[in-house]
Amino acid sequence: IPKKKTWYVVFNLFEITQDRCLMPETMELCIEEVSEAALLERIMLRKVKAAVDMYDQLLQAGTTVSPDASNDLLDLICLYGDRDPVQDDKPEAEDVVGYYLCGLYLENNNAERIFNLLPERDTRAYSALIRGMVKYGAHVKAFNTYTDMLNNRLTADVHTFNALISAAPEVRERYTEKWDLIVDLLNQMNEQKVKPNLLTFNALLKALRRCGSLARAQSLHTLSEMKAMGIAPSLASFDHVLGIFYKAASPSQGQTDILQEVMTEVAGRTFVAQDPDDVNFFSSAMRICLDTKDIEAAYKVHDLLRVGENWRMLGDSFQQSIYYGRMFNLLCMMEHIDVVLKWYKELIPSLYYPNPQGMRDLLQALDTDNRLDMIPQIWKDIRRMGHDNKSDLVDELLSLMARDKHSPEIQESFAVCALDVKSLYEQGQGARMALEWTATAMTNITSVLLAAQKKQQAWDMLKLFKTKNRVPSEELMEEFLASIKSSNDPQHAMELVQISASFCLPSTPKLAERVLQAFELSEEQKYDYCLGLLELGTTDVNSTPSEGSHPLHLLRPLTP
Repeated sequence: IPKKKTWYVVFNLFEITQDRCLMPETMELCIEEVSEAALLERIMLRKVKAAVDMYDQLLQAGTTVSPDASNDLLDLICLYGDRDPVQDDKPEAEDVVGYYLCGLYLENNNAERIFNLLPERDTRAYSALIRGMVKYGAHVKAFNTYTDMLNNRLTADVHTFNALISAAPEVRERYTEKWDLIVDLLNQMNEQKVKPNLLTFNALLKALRRCGSLARAQSLHTLSEMKAMGIAPSLASFDHVLGIFYKAASPSQGQTDILQEVMTEVAGRTFVAQDPDDVNFFSSAMRICLDTKDIEAAYKVHDLLRVGENWRMLGDSFQQSIYYGRMFNLLCMMEHIDVVLKWYKELIPSLYYPNPQGMRDLLQALDTDNRLDMIPQIWKDIRRMGHDNKSDLVDELLSLMARDKHSPEIQESFAVCALDVKSLYEQGQGARMALEWTATAMTNITSVLLAAQKKQQAWDMLKLFKTKNRVPSEELMEEFLASIKSSNDPQHAMELVQISASFCLPSTPKLAERVLQAFELSEEQKYDYCLGLLELGTTDVNSTPSEGSHPLHLLRPLTP
């Protein structure tokens, strides 16, 4: 970073790139005495509070601070606010507690205090203060300061006008009033002989997104003016145009057309960062593709991403995740599963770490193209990604495995997967949020085990219902009875009816009747079986489904 005019340059750059990348590697203070050199060191190291304290100490000592150092300090405060910048990789909220809060301007802040202490307030000082006000939401105050600047017979620079144009929609209510204020600012730029730059037009396009129906025609006119002045639009320019034309409630035809025109314009081009909003283009374009279900346009957007180093325009890891998540969601909806799996292997996990919803989209794609046999493999990926404690995702996976019957090989792999899921419920997740047993999850696991002929494990699951205070479904009891009949196991059949009775299932009498009809029981077995039902209190002598078949009628010849 150049030593001279350092902060004037840096403050201009905050419109172009994130300020965190400008942080120096060393953060240690070397100069301890009260001096202007110590002030400049603290400014260079972005020590906002320490710099303000040093400035105050210099004034208290009667030391005159040079105009350049004073302006450097003002630039620093207006860029970061009354706080030191975040120096790690944690996300930093745009609207933080500072001296401007959501349009509420707090008086006696350091920016204004130091501005008022300046012996000479030049264009640079006014520009820093106005842009700081706009950045932290004091839009009306910014326009008032600009008026004061004009009254002092000073002219604004292009950065000041860019900030005011972006703030214009915030100080007017009606769409026409917003646009009239923007036009007035543009006329003042012309009168003051200030040449607009790319960020001026981008600020204009961004402001037009808040100007309703008149924005469409004016946005196209703005692009024409950019070309006439030899200013090439950046990705942020096209992102704003898409934002103007694309509305979720509007017909999709026009939305797709404007996207196609934009993609034709940018196809094959390499872009570099010129505006902080450049990083929004790809995720916004992919959102339009997803909403309109236009897979061909999505491929064009992704092809542009692969040109040169355009991938750098995706933004941070969070924005990259949004882009790839939308793309993967669209692929799962629109493409054949073979194509989806090809992209799955290409993107995951090197480029995209899917969230639980992304994995649910994949499961639904497997279901659509009848490739549920891959569920056990996908479950391994889910576990590696740490999504195995997401109940909605686990329930979706279990329900797909339990819904239909498959070949013995597939059912065996499903059973292994279901037992692995069961182990998660049983062992918990330590510090992670553990899964909690639900009747649906227990039913699906039991159904999968029954389909794979894992009768003992299924029987253990049925007993687990009572332990976990859950009630099995009548359909599950029917599945159990069918499995027991296939193995001709009357003892388990009678126990099944007793378990059904213990849960007070309405279908217990019919289930008991079916057991008596399906299995040949000895007189002793019948007696023990019916006596057990009486002890459970689930039958009524006066209500029989069919005379001679109800278990209590079987007791009559045996009763002393």
